[in-house]
Amino acid sequence: MIIIWAISFFGGFYTGGIIHVLIVIAIIAILLRVIRGAA
Repeated sequence: MIIIWAISFFGGFYTGGIIHVLIVIAIIAILLRVIRGAA
C-alpha cells in the first residue's frame, strides 16, 4: 500500500494526482473500519 502510494505520489505529476486521492480515501476507509472494529 505504501509503495503504491509512493509511486502514485511521484507519478501524480502525470496522472493529475487522481490515483493519490483515491489511495488516501481508501486508507481513510480502512482506518474507519479498524476503529469501528476495535470499538
